[in-house]
Amino acid sequence: MVFKKILIANRGEIACRVIRTAQKMGIKTVAVYSDADARSPHVKMADEAVHIGPSPAAESYLIAEKIIQACKDTGAEAVHPGYGFLSERTSFAQELADNDIAFIGPPANAIAAMGDKIESKKLAEKAGVSVVPGHIGEIDDTEHAVRISNDIGYPVMMKASAGGGGKGMRLAWNEKDVREGFEATKREGLASFGDDRVFIEKFIEQPRHIEIQVLGDKHGNVIYLGERECSIQRRHQKVVEEAPSPFVDPEMRKKMGEQAVALSQAVGYYSAGTVELIVGADKSFYFLEMNTRLQVEHPVTEYITGLDLVEQMIRVAYGEKLPLTQDEVKLTGWAVENRVYAEDPYRGFLPSTGRLVKYRPPEEEEGIRVDDGVAEGGEVSIFYDPMIAKLITYGETRIEAIDRQIDALNRFELVGPGHNIDFLSALMQHERFREGTITTNFIAEEYPDGFQGAPATDELLVNLAAIGAFAATAHADRARRVDNQLGKRLEAPSEWQVKIGDKIMDVRISEEEIAVDGTAVDLSMEYTPGDSLILAEVAGKPLSVKIAKSTDGFALNSHGATHKARILPAHVAQHAVHMIEKIPPDLSKFLLCPMPGLLVALHVGEGDSVVEGQPLAVVEAMKMENILRAEKNGVVKSVEAAQGDSLAVDAVILELE
Repeated sequence: MVFKKILIANRGEIACRVIRTAQKMGIKTVAVYSDADARSPHVKMADEAVHIGPSPAAESYLIAEKIIQACKDTGAEAVHPGYGFLSERTSFAQELADNDIAFIGPPANAIAAMGDKIESKKLAEKAGVSVVPGHIGEIDDTEHAVRISNDIGYPVMMKASAGGGGKGMRLAWNEKDVREGFEATKREGLASFGDDRVFIEKFIEQPRHIEIQVLGDKHGNVIYLGERECSIQRRHQKVVEEAPSPFVDPEMRKKMGEQAVALSQAVGYYSAGTVELIVGADKSFYFLEMNTRLQVEHPVTEYITGLDLVEQMIRVAYGEKLPLTQDEVKLTGWAVENRVYAEDPYRGFLPSTGRLVKYRPPEEEEGIRVDDGVAEGGEVSIFYDPMIAKLITYGETRIEAIDRQIDALNRFELVGPGHNIDFLSALMQHERFREGTITTNFIAEEYPDGFQGAPATDELLVNLAAIGAFAATAHADRARRVDNQLGKRLEAPSEWQVKIGDKIMDVRISEEEIAVDGTAVDLSMEYTPGDSLILAEVAGKPLSVKIAKSTDGFALNSHGATHKARILPAHVAQHAVHMIEKIPPDLSKFLLCPMPGLLVALHVGEGDSVVEGQPLAVVEAMKMENILRAEKNGVVKSVEAAQGDSLAVDAVILELE
């Protein structure tokens, strides 16, 4: 026996994830939703749904009283908090207990001890766990923060004590960075977590971020389920996770695991939890924090252990013992998870919002899993985390799991808000990532000037030329079937010129073969005008290409980049050299809003002189503050926006002379 009905105090993909397991266990589910989520998939999936308030989380998902009332109104016996929102709030777990509602998570005292970064570090030190050098205690003001940082030695990391998910964190390389960032860190902590306390610690250069998954029951049993490598991060937000880690050997795994278990037992921990560690190049490791909840990246552990962590959390909360001992934990194969975010890597990874005009993830099959909580036609709003979906792949080896990611990302169709699918594919193809020689600095080191698409091999360009010419032939063939569209008795062209970037290729199509620059391409594919995804085979290997018609050809997306292919009949192409190229306008004199957001500060006015690099304005989006700086010296000619304005992407804030 387990619970008959549970309420999921969350939204999006994690709510859907919990509902799926509950349904599998025969448990009725209750969803809660805000105004923005009224038509969301998790609301439709659940057996019941309760409206809990306006769109901002602070007026809905973060109000414990509304969750508890929803439990009483629906008869839900237990609450699964997911992650984020109330999942690590001690008072919430305690209020549920006071109302005889089970919390599908750890005991309140464990959340209190480990959920606060300052207190957890003190506890870890007492338990003999090595911690990163830093200041454990509250910081009075900016001057105090500067003194502490100088004592520790730069670089230092400033973190909101109650922070998580990359919010409320600032890296400071010098005193100037501390002075500029300390108050912003406090504000972000207050806005996101209702707590403006900040702590400062030494920033370990070239580190890896590795975490241990623990699972405990109410009978004193705690086990560890291997590790997850989470070093691929951007702005301290995880992007790629995998299990196991390519860096960890069995002896190291045992040491880390046993330390994580000892720490868990010290606070009487049960349910699923994660001990996060910073690992040095010499395989030394330091306690970072313990997340007393389910992690976003839990599916990779589920793949390699065969366990359903949500099911185990539910069973533990009901009082059942763990179904296995430490000796029975077996790690098999390799799993990789990519987080698909609503952010634009081509615009400095700025947050993006908007309607999902098209949303078609790859179909789930052996070794491919998609965890999401959105649907085509839905909206990515400004109110919540920008994660759209998680793509998880599994293979017998690490490279097999990675290659499966590349293929699945090629088939992931998403139109509407900006997204990072191309960037994820580029990561999967990057030689350094494939070798496993990664650190938390990987993205900053490998993409110092931002992302402009994954580089294409000559082989890929040849294949795209063949596919593009085939599609162009299909369009021409359809056109000739319309009376007089191509004149009388005209056939579709068989010879094409394809230009992708600077590469020009001649393609000949006949009933026998497709040849690019005189060399046959072993291509097998189907295409009907209007298709948005081509599932081809080249020399027996799958090649998926997303395709969209353009004025003079197609936009072909595959392997982490969109390639604009100009495709002209051979007899027309010779005249293309005479076409005048359109020169884009100079926008450097304008300060444009890089993402939809709120203008929270404007530092200059009309007539002010500015120098390159000077902060001009601050825009808040997704509860993160973004400083906009001058790209060149100049004088402010006009100001087009005011502090407090809500701005659209590319809205003009000011113009320089």
